[in-house]
Amino acid sequence: MEPQAPCPAFPRINEPAPAFKAETTFGPRSLEDYRGKWLILFSHPADFTPVCTTEFMGFARAADTFRSMNCELLGLSIDSLFSHLAWTRSIKQNFGVDITFPIIEDLKMEVAKAYGMIHPGAGDTSAVRATFFIDPEGKLRAMVYYPMSNGRSIDEFVRLLQALQTSDAHGVATPENWKPGEAVIVPPPKTAEAAEKRASEGYDYVDWYFSRKSL
Repeated sequence: MEPQAPCPAFPRINEPAPAFKAETTFGPRSLEDYRGKWLILFSHPADFTPVCTTEFMGFARAADTFRSMNCELLGLSIDSLFSHLAWTRSIKQNFGVDITFPIIEDLKMEVAKAYGMIHPGAGDTSAVRATFFIDPEGKLRAMVYYPMSNGRSIDEFVRLLQALQTSDAHGVATPENWKPGEAVIVPPPKTAEAAEKRASEGYDYVDWYFSRKSL
């Protein structure tokens, strides 16, 4: 019987994100540097790969949108700073897109392993397409994994950040494919008495557990 490959460790939602200190294309960065801001930390399998190139251009084009929401971007792969710099310069030369956010050099895979970015079944030492949303208090709020063969949707990450921030600000949930301006979901009542009152509270009422409202 062949020995099983070790399972990657995964951080958990609503717990502190793993701390890190790393060299990047913009100089040293640590998780603490982003305190007070949202952070989207995302990994890619390797520099100079076509799918990753499209993703990085997508993140770069949306960088101002993220910054307007108090959110910074931080990339990572198991490549050197020299490779990162050569790749971003190639993107600028070939596609006219500036990569305006740092990329972590993670040759020892310290950050990748702490965040569960290395999946032995997907590749040897390449990080899968993992994306982590970390809030201003350093807590992990969402994580999304894609296979190496398929690129991520940057529009969905913008939408998800908008939803997270709306839930935090108003104490509500958001329905499937919610977008700003649409109705949100009111948290369901937790007692029999509260459930009985729900229909008379002025919400867009469907049943005691399902009510919506506009913000």
